[in-house]
Amino acid sequence: MFKTAITRPWICSRCIRRQTPIRWKHTAPALREFGGSLTAGGDAPGAVHDDKTLRKIFDSAKFWNDFSQSSKTGQNGENIGLFQNRYLTSPQGFMEFANASLRKAKRLVNKVLDAKSVAEYHDVVRNLDGLSDLLCRVIDISDFVRSTHPNPAIQAAATHAYSVMFEYMNVLNTTTELEKQLNIAMSHKDVPWGEQERTVAEILRNDFRKSAHDLPKAQRERFISLSQEISHVGTNFVDSMAPNKEHLTFRSSQLKGMDPMFVRRFTQWGQVSLPTVGDAATLALRSVQDSDVRKEIFMASRTSSRSTVQKLQTLLQKRAELAKLTGYSSYAEMTLQDKMAGGPEMTRTFLYGLNDQNSENLESQLEILRQEKKKVNHYPEDIVRLEPWDKEYYMAKVLAKSRSNQRTPDFLSAYFSLGTVMQGLSRLFSRLYGIRFVPHETRPGETWNSDVRRLDVISDTDGHVAVLYCDLFSRPGKSPNPAHFTLRCSRLIRDEEIQEAHLDQNPIFSSPEEAANDGMSISKTLPAGGVMQLPTIALICDFKTPQDLNKPSLLSFSEVSTLFHEMGHAIHSILGRTDFQEVSGTRCATDLSELPSILMEHFASDPTVLSLFARHYETDEPLPYEMVAEKLAMDKKFDAIDTDNQIILSLLDQECHSAAAADASFDTTKLYHDLQAKYSKQPTDPPGTSWQGFFGHLFGYGGSYYSYIFDNVLARRVWQMVFMAGRQGGSISRDRGERLKENLLKWGGARDPWLCLSTLLEDERLLTGSDGTKNGMKLVGQWGIKGKNEQK
Repeated sequence: MFKTAITRPWICSRCIRRQTPIRWKHTAPALREFGGSLTAGGDAPGAVHDDKTLRKIFDSAKFWNDFSQSSKTGQNGENIGLFQNRYLTSPQGFMEFANASLRKAKRLVNKVLDAKSVAEYHDVVRNLDGLSDLLCRVIDISDFVRSTHPNPAIQAAATHAYSVMFEYMNVLNTTTELEKQLNIAMSHKDVPWGEQERTVAEILRNDFRKSAHDLPKAQRERFISLSQEISHVGTNFVDSMAPNKEHLTFRSSQLKGMDPMFVRRFTQWGQVSLPTVGDAATLALRSVQDSDVRKEIFMASRTSSRSTVQKLQTLLQKRAELAKLTGYSSYAEMTLQDKMAGGPEMTRTFLYGLNDQNSENLESQLEILRQEKKKVNHYPEDIVRLEPWDKEYYMAKVLAKSRSNQRTPDFLSAYFSLGTVMQGLSRLFSRLYGIRFVPHETRPGETWNSDVRRLDVISDTDGHVAVLYCDLFSRPGKSPNPAHFTLRCSRLIRDEEIQEAHLDQNPIFSSPEEAANDGMSISKTLPAGGVMQLPTIALICDFKTPQDLNKPSLLSFSEVSTLFHEMGHAIHSILGRTDFQEVSGTRCATDLSELPSILMEHFASDPTVLSLFARHYETDEPLPYEMVAEKLAMDKKFDAIDTDNQIILSLLDQECHSAAAADASFDTTKLYHDLQAKYSKQPTDPPGTSWQGFFGHLFGYGGSYYSYIFDNVLARRVWQMVFMAGRQGGSISRDRGERLKENLLKWGGARDPWLCLSTLLEDERLLTGSDGTKNGMKLVGQWGIKGKNEQK
């Protein structure tokens, strides 16, 4: 029932490239002082000053050093605690934080269990949500700190606090009396609940059902045991996946076409020992001229070990057993019943429709590769067969020709200093939503590294609405993967909670309101009473730190798009300020959660948006948009092939979590090959390969891998229909930004996502029909990635 808000970034083909990025990161030779040609786009007092400061704290090391002095000295050097959490001033503070949260949690459990009157049952949902919030306060911060903080003692303390709280969460998830009280409250005709409360109640009831609370004791114990086994087997599958052959041996001459300097790294005594997975194998498939050598590399890189495949089979069989135990026909049905898809059938309907829409573009792009193969090899025949190991090679050939007429990538990055990109994001959000980023000095102990910048998010109407910690520069030991973490969700803290905090009289807090949120940021007192705990977000990237402290860090266009993507998650957390933690911000249906972030990628490539900030760091000249247009055309050259790959992987995910997985004869290798042959026009993997053993997201996103490509279609639709694809100033229109905020973003997960989308897009076809027919998934599939039917 109870779950955390820990972020697991989606991994589409784009995100996989992020994990092993070939990034163009550049350091500028000089920082030109900001001129006066750009405006902040806001009329609030100090907005222009804040706008200039925002750029400087990221672009000028000297300015940042001066600005951040308070984090070193502060008020008498007092340690304020990580994220302003007053408990977290030392490693010991993590257990103090956990124990204090446990005491509050147990009080809430007793309130729920003791509920008898109408008023007490009215508070059951709010108390359960508060209980969930207390768990997440500790688990989410501890999980982030143990993987991010450089101090081993603090990492260990965070890990211990995480374990203690996670264990208590598991105890609550087996406390059947909580579900009974919720059911009584939901069936009580005199309990007056609003829309958010009813939605949270339904979510909690569904989560209880998935936790097997209504089963006899023996079956509940088997459920717990199975859940633990799935976690262990799944983690082991991902951590130990391996190819059947780890290396292949070649003579250097066999790798003609591959970069000799790169080949030399793997050469000893005249023999090249080439790894079969990773960058080396990918580069070889893109550059080695000998087709037979490419075939050997392809076969090895697509064949996982027998033990890896067996671990995958075990994982899928145990999930199938778990689903059957809880009354579902399959694990996919169990996973999808509370998602937008509603179930496996409608998910397949979406994927089949999308496959049909993608078919024509896919065939055109494959024909480009066939013609390139014919030209390179001087084949006389009209029909050329494309082999699986040809695809990457001839794609690289075609793209290399396109690049030959373009400027170098570093020329484009000269227009994207990190500070100006952050400036641009603030200016964009000011125009769309009336919010902006204001740099805020940190106090001693508030951040986990001296490079971390704090931005307060300020609304024209509501004042301070969120805190954003930006850890954007690379450093030794830091993860290279970009990510957004919600460290604390939005939630209404009622006067009763503030009063309880007052009675606790903890001396580390200066007021009951501060104590009610552990010292972290809160709103001003609301007219109806209480305060809002403000979303606290950490944004992690890995941009290159300039070696010269007087120079800014310049981003490639891909990195700009990445930053916009992650900021899309952040803006969802910022604007989705609900009264209940369970449905705030990104805590919505999994297959909706990527829409805001993918939508932001459209803004990143829009000429009007880019004109807000993209200027040359030395000359202050505006970015020539044709350079971006050329880059976008390159990126889309083979997008239908990429879409086809994602459709096949999404179908594989569905079939791997179907009822068939329970059968002892279930064969994932045969399944993958059959899906390729039936649904893809691309050359299929040869017999003997078993690539599905490398598909680790079958564990992390079991049954819901389709979500990224689904949200990709939705984001394009919103961009076209709401923001007019940027035409006529649509990309910076306040009216259109408010339309997105009011109909989608502000709801988080507190409203039916199909209702949100139907209202936003003004398309009633997305709603369930009067006869119960659910047309939404089919319709979205028909829209397609290319948006052929956008006006239909």
